[in-house]
Amino acid sequence: MKAKITITPKKAVLDPQGKAVLNALEHLGYDGVSDVRVGKYLEMDVPSDSPEFRERLNEACHRFLSNPVIEDFQVEFE
Repeated sequence: MKAKITITPKKAVLDPQGKAVLNALEHLGYDGVSDVRVGKYLEMDVPSDSPEFRERLNEACHRFLSNPVIEDFQVEFE
């Protein structure tokens, strides 16, 4: 089983890397994009998606993989 983790800056946090990507897209003629947020993406092979393991993985995301002050994370299982 795979766990897919997406970590992005919180909406209230400035994202200079996302702003740079947005500016580059506009300069290249890709109009219509209103916002870009640059984050991290992780895929992990995990033993299960049981409620206990989900809780442990959420704890790992909160304590180690993300900075909860400035980042949000989302976990999906496939």
